[in-house]
Amino acid sequence: MRKLPKSWPADQATTSKAAIAHESAQKQVTGEAVYVDDIPEWPNQLHVATGQSTIAHGNILRIDLSAVRSAPGVVDVIVQQDIPGDPDISPVFTGDLLLAGEQVNYIGQPIFAVAATSFRAAQQAVALAEIELEPLQPRLTAEDALAHEDFVLATHSIAMGDVGAALANAPNRLQKSMLIRGQEHFYLEGQISLAVPQEDGGMHVFSSSQHPSEVQKLVAHVLGVPLNLVTAEVRRMGGGFGGKESQSAALACMAAVFAARNQRPVKYRMPRKDDMVQTGKRHDFWNQYDVGFSEDGRILGARMILAGKCGCTADLSDGIVDRAMFHADNAYSLNAAEITGYRCRTNTVSNTAFRGFGGPKSMVTTEATIETIAHRLGLDALDVRKRNLYCAEQDETPYGQKVEQHVLPELIEQLESQSDYRARRQAVKQFNESSRWQKKGLALTPVKFGISFTSKHLNQAGALVHIFLDGSVMVNHGGTEMGQGLFTKVAQIVARGLGISVSRIRPSATRTDKVPNTAPTAASAGTDMNGMAALDAVNKIKSALFEFASEHYRVPVADISLKDDCLWLKDRTIPFEELVKIAYMNRIPLWSSGFYKTPKIGYDRSTGKGRPFYYFSNGAAVSEVVVDMLTGEYKVIRVDILHDVGHSLNPAIDIGQIEGGFIQGMGWLTTEELLWDEHGRIISNSPANYKIPTAHDVPEIFNVALYDRPNTEETVYHSKAVGEPPLMLAISVWCALLDACASVSEYAFTPDLNAPATPEQVLNAIQAAQAYNAEQSANTEESC
Repeated sequence: MRKLPKSWPADQATTSKAAIAHESAQKQVTGEAVYVDDIPEWPNQLHVATGQSTIAHGNILRIDLSAVRSAPGVVDVIVQQDIPGDPDISPVFTGDLLLAGEQVNYIGQPIFAVAATSFRAAQQAVALAEIELEPLQPRLTAEDALAHEDFVLATHSIAMGDVGAALANAPNRLQKSMLIRGQEHFYLEGQISLAVPQEDGGMHVFSSSQHPSEVQKLVAHVLGVPLNLVTAEVRRMGGGFGGKESQSAALACMAAVFAARNQRPVKYRMPRKDDMVQTGKRHDFWNQYDVGFSEDGRILGARMILAGKCGCTADLSDGIVDRAMFHADNAYSLNAAEITGYRCRTNTVSNTAFRGFGGPKSMVTTEATIETIAHRLGLDALDVRKRNLYCAEQDETPYGQKVEQHVLPELIEQLESQSDYRARRQAVKQFNESSRWQKKGLALTPVKFGISFTSKHLNQAGALVHIFLDGSVMVNHGGTEMGQGLFTKVAQIVARGLGISVSRIRPSATRTDKVPNTAPTAASAGTDMNGMAALDAVNKIKSALFEFASEHYRVPVADISLKDDCLWLKDRTIPFEELVKIAYMNRIPLWSSGFYKTPKIGYDRSTGKGRPFYYFSNGAAVSEVVVDMLTGEYKVIRVDILHDVGHSLNPAIDIGQIEGGFIQGMGWLTTEELLWDEHGRIISNSPANYKIPTAHDVPEIFNVALYDRPNTEETVYHSKAVGEPPLMLAISVWCALLDACASVSEYAFTPDLNAPATPEQVLNAIQAAQAYNAEQSANTEESC
């Protein structure tokens, strides 16, 4: 009996489409899984640390590194002028410098770097530098940047209908603004890279990166060598969440510069505190809405301003703000709309991609608006949501894309029934009427999230599939594994396509010398694109095998199939291993490359119209909370989720992604308060003062179900993306907290509630509602 690899437990050996475990699960649990920091060190390996700016904005007047150079263990020290190639490592635009030149633009910006014989020696040496800086006036908030019209990129707008008339003629009008703070990625594995010099001036870089092709490109640029001399490799990451899409390249570039200068392996592992100071976060957004609506709560028109706090350079902010604009409608027809996105420059670290890529920041404000409309009209917020959902009669988004799959009306009805929403709403009302010191809140919110990169050229993927003579298979593609199960799903896709056991499949590390010019693993499109590319390779191999088998066995192609680890003919079966050997002896190719490009998509920025997304992923969540009136502390007591993943490729992985995404989103909207002081120094810079969710925060009742409806688009086996959309289901928790606070005034007043809704913010909202009650009571007494 053939021994199965450890990565695939025996009871999963013949399963090619099922809820099987993650391909690295056993290795991760036992500690066998190899991450960059687990790679054995070379005897002559060096370690990197950087000296950083202590002010948010200023000129560099003098740098004295003599004490640094003479420190114990120091082998090399560099400043910007020592970089052999281009010091600009921007992912798209310009301005992201590996080391600062004449000016610094945020606290923590690297000014110089040290390579030493140990991590500790490098860290101790950087503290010996003497740097004189001339402070300049920093800009620290999106509001300040808006007031001074200081932007990293041009402002963009999308519009539909006559917004001015819609607002002017609306019987009701709501104007509000809201600050939604950012979020620290807090991946389990921090930022890290290892660079190893190769012959001919080449460089092999092991990186914890979502974008190996960008690592390859930027390393080549800083070294001043062609791309074919650089190989970037990623086997797995201990989490990414967008924080390793562009930000990981700096570590790879720094390690590579030192490795090239010293012809020694170099590791750059960022301590957690440096990571939290030096790498970008989810953007803060300052949003302003002006909404007109009817007496029954239908939105008639909306004007929206979305101002993203980008930091000192553009990084990926153009696409992030665009996606915030594209998701400002969430699941609702706005009828007439004008949405403007500002890319605000601030003297803080450049913010970057985070799960949802801008979408969550506008969606939470839209849902807050729906809650406020419902309170003002004395309606249940769920009824207002249902009246405004996209439908066949109202299916055009503000950017001109039609909503073709009307999933949400039925999905919401199903969740409403399964979660017993109406009875629970009555129970919450009765509880709040009888309880003085505690209040409950309940909210059901939907998610409609577009799937595709909004930059069209990124929507492409490649893959390699190799069948070896023993019938085992190796798969390589451009996607990266960060714990989300991409390698597992692609292995299942290949197994299903070849009709063989998934235990035969081995995924290999993502490498730029195998599949070149790849897109980042982001935008929830990893399985869609890499799975289809792998399936394309499989279909090419199958075509050659079927053509050969038809001729060899004298059977029509129509009577041939691959399933259950055998080639099935009309009158007999051939074991897969036997087929492979016979095909090889007859010189039939047993490997192929595959390619995929997402169809139908395209967006014209000049008109603000197009189809940026191939399809929409949908879902809805009901959350119930209980709030302490005296402290603002709260508990999420129950969550019910129904999420649309099309035909699930792996229900276990999909449900795990939904649960994890929801809890991460709940953390962003409740406990993860990302703060800077008045000088631009980040305050929340360690686990001690930045509170991510723990097991204690997971609701005791947590029901997650998959909505059983295939994707009508031609995705891989009619599945849908699952990575990012679940995070936005957590908006239901924030809305439930707002619901509880508004119940203090019996919904006559909707207090402002910032995001994240920390206990302090919730208490402020409760006190605002109580002040409203007192004011109304005083006015009543005065009138009497």
